Amino acid sequence: MKFSLTKLKAAFGNPRAMEKLHVDDHTEAIINDFDQEPFAVSDDNVLYAGFNELGGYYFMQTIVIGRFHVKTFKGATLEINAENLHIKLNSDMMELESEYSNVSNRSISKIDFQIEKQDLKIIQTSKISEIKLTSKKQSVSFTLYKKKI
Repeated sequence: MKFSLTKLKAAFGNPRAMEKLHVDDHTEAIINDFDQEPFAVSDDNVLYAGFNELGGYYFMQTIVIGRFHVKTFKGATLEINAENLHIKLNSDMMELESEYSNVSNRSISKIDFQIEKQDLKIIQTSKISEIKLTSKKQSVSFTLYKKKI
């Protein structure tokens, strides 16, 4: 049987430990619900991403699942920070609206970002340190997902 100090503290009613345990379980539940491996994670959200080309234009297609919820006509930005790189991408559509699920208590936000071909190659070969998604007054910082062994 495997015990963790956080779970033990939560069992004795430590509010911080209970909150941390909830966040960990929430993020893990999202990851376990999907077959695809996440691109990045935050405390309350999981970011899935893929790259696509349509008619000579390149897109970074993202899906954010978790507590990030947006309804805006001003679009979103995605900042990618790597070793010697800082790229700021704008959403290809200005009107964005998350879908909310009462059952799972999660929001699903599908946002596409237009990207230049040369930036695409740089992103795929760089060691990304942080990804920051901003829309309206919300901002979420993600770190690359590292699969647990």
